[in-house]
Amino acid sequence: MMETIKINDLNNQKLSESEIIKRILSGEKELYEILLRRNNQKLFRVIRSYIKDGSEIEDIMQNTYLKAFEKLYQFKHSSSYGTWLIRIGINEVLARLKEKEKVVNLYQRPSEVKQNSILEIPDKNQLNPEKRIIRNEAKQFLENAIDSLSLKYRTVYMLREIEEMSINEISECLDVSKSNVKVRLHRAKNMLKERLYELTANKEDVFGFGFSRCDNITDSVMRIVLK
Repeated sequence: MMETIKINDLNNQKLSESEIIKRILSGEKELYEILLRRNNQKLFRVIRSYIKDGSEIEDIMQNTYLKAFEKLYQFKHSSSYGTWLIRIGINEVLARLKEKEKVVNLYQRPSEVKQNSILEIPDKNQLNPEKRIIRNEAKQFLENAIDSLSLKYRTVYMLREIEEMSINEISECLDVSKSNVKVRLHRAKNMLKERLYELTANKEDVFGFGFSRCDNITDSVMRIVLK
């Protein structure tokens, strides 16, 4: 309990990524939890662009964080830790998808994909039941519309419009040119009808990864890191 309080206090101090990483590499491994909590939402949304299964997403997130921890000494600080982490996460996803493709080809039948619920909505404004239902349905409608986009458009849209990453960051994460990112984003927006933007008042809740889910993946990773 005291350790949790300490981590929360340090996180609230808004320590820089460089300072946190320096201290982790110096032996304060418990501070890695701060990096997890700062990047959980972003990493979830990126992986969610590729895979829908909730349990599989969390498995890939855990693998990504552990691999990033193992290679933390290689981080060059030339970009943000979040961008570096996302590139590791995308590589983990692509490797997983490649393995799935091998299985499909082996058995010559499509793999079964479990459709888990991926929306977890914090009730910040204490909405009445009717408004809460309308709000949830609107978010689900938007998520379904985003899911209908092909992967290259869906990923760029999620990173730019939902996570508000810069064009430069997205270009670095996806290893494509900035002009390519802009073209994909423009096409993605054209594919989504204008009325979809009016269906949600709080984009932070779209593809949410908060509360218990955030705590679970954080605790799982930290148990391994602190062994």
